[in-house]
Amino acid sequence: MSVDSYSAVPIGTEMTEAPHPALTVAGVPASASLRDTVSLASQLVGHFADNVAACHTLPGEEMRGDVTLITQICLQLAIDMLDSGQLPDESELTTIRESAAQWAREGVPLGTILVTYHEGMRFGFELVTDKARSDDVGDLVSAMKLLIELLSLVTRTVASAYVEEQRLVAGAHHAAAQTLVSALLSGHATASLARQTGVTVAPRYQVVALTVPPHPDEHNPRLNSTTVARRKLRRLQAAIGDLFTSSALYLLSISGGTLLIPDDGSAPRITPERLAQLSCVAEVPVTATVVCGATDQIPELSERAHELMDLVRAIGKPDGLYGLADLLVEYQITRPGPARAHLASLLEPLDSHPELLDTLRTHLATGLNRKSTGRQMHIHPNTVDYRLRRIAATTGIDLAFPEGISRAHVALLARDLEGGSGGE
Repeated sequence: MSVDSYSAVPIGTEMTEAPHPALTVAGVPASASLRDTVSLASQLVGHFADNVAACHTLPGEEMRGDVTLITQICLQLAIDMLDSGQLPDESELTTIRESAAQWAREGVPLGTILVTYHEGMRFGFELVTDKARSDDVGDLVSAMKLLIELLSLVTRTVASAYVEEQRLVAGAHHAAAQTLVSALLSGHATASLARQTGVTVAPRYQVVALTVPPHPDEHNPRLNSTTVARRKLRRLQAAIGDLFTSSALYLLSISGGTLLIPDDGSAPRITPERLAQLSCVAEVPVTATVVCGATDQIPELSERAHELMDLVRAIGKPDGLYGLADLLVEYQITRPGPARAHLASLLEPLDSHPELLDTLRTHLATGLNRKSTGRQMHIHPNTVDYRLRRIAATTGIDLAFPEGISRAHVALLARDLEGGSGGE
């Protein structure tokens, strides 16, 4: 029989040509060796359990139940195909799809599933060819071609059903986890949500505020900025799972958000080194502020972490990891109240002289280097000196003295946090 007699048939497409006669080997139907599906399925399952390493992770009840049933179904599909020369249609693959989805929900590795199908097909081919004679080469090639086509179809069916189910399960888990984070951040009860997600709520957390800048490719007009940003976010989410285990929870957008890491020894602590790893994976410099405390204090802790992040931005700190101890003076000085308002008011005389305010800000940023200040502002260093004298006369803040430098820094910070017109 010609090899070309059995061409692959697209799923769901009926063959218009006349049915092929059953493929024969050694004068008998090739399917004859497979017809005792119950006995053969039992042999195959025993073979899987004893000889296929990937199957050693499956419990005995799985091997005796679902695996045996699917093995029988696949044997019957092989029999029908060898008899008709046609691949099974969609309706005949329903049980295979459903079992793949079930195994995905139960966490059976996809590799284990595919190994059983491939090993079963090899076992079946050996049965078909066992009684072959030297003049059966053409029929053997035809049988092999059909079985390979069947294996290809079953593999595609299993893989697509498995991956789709995993995607649905992961989506549901992610949605539930996001709800759990929202409940923790708002101070609501979380016991039932924790049971739904399978996440154990820790007694204490590291509460981390994250700022994630745009990826350079987000500004590339030849690329889709939304797609680039989402890929950056997915990389960051995956890295969080790798570095801090699945017990870490987060609410993130493409520009940052809040990360909750257990602080009870069950997960690593956030460190400058681990933050650097997050930045490396995200391909952008990530900045973080962290405070720690009891779970029932998470709403207050989150607010404080984000206040620290606002402070880091306002005073122009470089990218990195910051705790309250790193910003203690600035944090205390800039608390809302009369003191902050008074500090901000020290620079109000400069509202009508924006060039003086810009000079003050630039001069502090350059480390009080009059030449660098002049270059950045495109003015002569002598003009810088003149403006600094005017600032001292107008506000009483003289940068020639350490006290004046300190007052200038704090006053600018307070002004920015108060929302002064000169703030950035």
